[in-house]
Amino acid sequence: MEFKPECLPTLIGSLPLRDHKEAADLILEYMKEIPLWPQLPCYPKERLLTQFSEGLPGIRQKDDSVYFDTSSPDFDQEVVGFFEDYLAITEGGSPLEGSRFAFTQDTSKGFEIFLKAVSRLETEPLALKGQITGPFTMLTGIKDNQGKMAYFNPMLKEAVTKAIALKARYQVERMKALCPNVICFVDEPALSGFGSSAMVGINRQEAISDISEPLNEIRAAGGISGIHVCANTDWSVVLDTPLDILSFDAYSYFDKILLFREKLLSFIENGGILAWGIVPTLNEADLEKEGVDSLVELWKSQAERLCDDMEAIKKNCLITPSCGTGLLKKELAVKALELTRGVSDAIRAG
Repeated sequence: MEFKPECLPTLIGSLPLRDHKEAADLILEYMKEIPLWPQLPCYPKERLLTQFSEGLPGIRQKDDSVYFDTSSPDFDQEVVGFFEDYLAITEGGSPLEGSRFAFTQDTSKGFEIFLKAVSRLETEPLALKGQITGPFTMLTGIKDNQGKMAYFNPMLKEAVTKAIALKARYQVERMKALCPNVICFVDEPALSGFGSSAMVGINRQEAISDISEPLNEIRAAGGISGIHVCANTDWSVVLDTPLDILSFDAYSYFDKILLFREKLLSFIENGGILAWGIVPTLNEADLEKEGVDSLVELWKSQAERLCDDMEAIKKNCLITPSCGTGLLKKELAVKALELTRGVSDAIRAG
């Protein structure tokens, strides 16, 4: 992989705004080298478990939540129809555009507005960034009508994993028409619960295989694959997938990820990139008290603890917030963008 971000900034995805154009303009103002399409979770159809659930067999929405109705008399036929459509694309050569795996106006207003805004730029960005909810998070977060995790239904497990893979491919293909470098993060916050009692029965190799499917599809489409986890997890699981970028909350969990130092160093030596979530977004008090200088010093101290070769770290580093800003007040979200830009500029100038 030739892409070297050299401590440029980007974001995770969500913003606390109601206007998609305003969100895209804000992103392009602060993240001009690596902008991304915005997700606005104030809209129920743009939330973590709903935005990418369209087209799944048995999926139903009630109020602001989604579930699988596996007891419906139409469920088996929905499953058959899903896999027929999947095979038509993967084996029959049918286009993604217009299929159940393409984004629709209901859930992708930010995506379409972003693409239009990028197409009008005078200077082409270094890269464009997209994101998608990962299969592990979808399968453990969405339950069936009996309250059972979708992960334990083999048909749903296969359908969700394959749908996420093609939806990731769809956005990579759309963005590559505007920019040769396209990053797509697979957001897996539920991995923070991997190994807990709530997830008994989910083994390590299965998790790696499921998460790897969209990552492989991103790469096959010519994209740069990433995983974002906004808390602690078994980082060896993440690092054993075919990812190009590892996105983590460095502000709160650096000591935890440092336990995997040797695997991280091997990842970097092989061209892997660390998306350093140094700007805190999960605790408002932390965001309010921090400034560019304090966060730059924190980043430097962490980077030195990880590796003696600071130039290698800088070359293979993105500067990001620790997570999305969708649940923050607008003024704090803007501060997070300002800090991310400022920290990046200061590190790159140092």
